Amino acid sequence: MSEPALLAVDWGTTTLRGALLASDGKVLAEHAAPHGLLSIPPGGWADAFAAEFGAWLAAHPGLPCLMAGMVGSRQGWVEAPYCACPANLADLAAQLCWVQPGRVAIVPGLSVEVDGLPDVMRGEETQVFGALALLGLSQATLVLPGTHSKWVTVQGGRITHFATYMTGEVYALLRQQSILARTLPADDAAWVAEAFDRGVDQAQAPGGLLHHLFAVRALSLFDRQDGPWLASYLSGLLIGDELRAQALPAGQAVVAVGSALLTDRYQRALAQQGHPVRQLGAEAAWTGLLALSTAARG
Repeated sequence: MSEPALLAVDWGTTTLRGALLASDGKVLAEHAAPHGLLSIPPGGWADAFAAEFGAWLAAHPGLPCLMAGMVGSRQGWVEAPYCACPANLADLAAQLCWVQPGRVAIVPGLSVEVDGLPDVMRGEETQVFGALALLGLSQATLVLPGTHSKWVTVQGGRITHFATYMTGEVYALLRQQSILARTLPADDAAWVAEAFDRGVDQAQAPGGLLHHLFAVRALSLFDRQDGPWLASYLSGLLIGDELRAQALPAGQAVVAVGSALLTDRYQRALAQQGHPVRQLGAEAAWTGLLALSTAARG
């Protein structure tokens, strides 16, 4: 087995993922656990890190580690101040927050301000730079779907702008706590593609999202559609409204980064509007962290 060059960690709100990476980017080993920020008591980050990755570090003395995500938030191990946009890989590398000098560092995340309103990301920046490296791009429009979806603009290898959309969180709230929840199934196992497509289309129509959402209830009241159809339609409405807000030029290519379950839906919605999509998964985060490690060494 190749000797690892980096321990890469993506430590989020509810879960963590780690990988041992060779210098050529090959993943030598991976580890995942449901031990995110919410499960770690104050002052417990060092112990949690040792519990999850201590065996790897003991087996590879001196192995550097880069961590991205909520581990660098105000409630994380150490708060890593945001790096302001526009920013490139070198800017992020210059602002790494060292937990153990020379060995363990946290990626700072990014901030941007538009019309006096700030926006932030933690973790997605590594996926963006990883995606650029994997696809050989220096200019791109990317979407990173999730609880809080990110739309990112890259020009000349720099993240110049991004915007966050609470699409995933709103979907969960509507599914679980709104009046719509009474007519929807407990999960999305029975996804209906044609219903999703209809929702994406309807989101582009006049009336606005708040109006379109009530139709989910009305369709149920008149027994026009069943629960699985309505849940898929709701997903299409929300993702369609997110796409509407982008006002993408005709034929604009988009890179979608994230879990296949989500990127598949965004690919379908974007293709419906004539936008080609390239999809990437977990490999983007690992590639981005390895590139940051290389940049940090100069």
